[in-house]
Amino acid sequence: MGALRYSVITSLDGYTSDAGGGFDWSAPDEEVHAFVNDLERPVGTYLYGRRMYDTMRYWQDPPGLDSESGVIRDYAEIWQGADKVVFSRTLAEPLTPRTHVERDFAAGTVQALKDASEADLSIGGAELGRQALALGLVDEVQQLISPVVVGGGNAFLPAGLRLDLELLEDRRFGNGVVLLRYRVLR
Repeated sequence: MGALRYSVITSLDGYTSDAGGGFDWSAPDEEVHAFVNDLERPVGTYLYGRRMYDTMRYWQDPPGLDSESGVIRDYAEIWQGADKVVFSRTLAEPLTPRTHVERDFAAGTVQALKDASEADLSIGGAELGRQALALGLVDEVQQLISPVVVGGGNAFLPAGLRLDLELLEDRRFGNGVVLLRYRVLR
């Protein structure tokens, strides 16, 4: 059975994007990107909402990939090699290989994916991540905190949620980003 990871880059005040929808402040440098690649390498399936999928499908065929750094090429290969499940009522059919569309985000569907998977799953996007946390589906939270306060926007955690966590790892990067990795205690 695969574990469901909620991995996200946030501001110090807990937002994945600012009030205007911007997230340029979260772009990882080479060191952080290489670390993220290693976090993502064991993931067999990505779970996305429609907006996150539209953002991430860039990695299927990034322009000028041959001239990019090894870290960027490595991430594209990791992303292309994983399965994707997109939860969307509006996406008629997948736009990338290894992708399946589900109409509704339901606890039973996600639990069945976890049960059937030999590899870990990763949930992408704050909206889906908040839902998965509230439904008790997330096994691990991986938060990369950027050294910025944005004052509002898309929150990383749902309001009113209570979770007990066990710290698995913490790490500081040269650019001021801090990783906190927790196991969700049941």
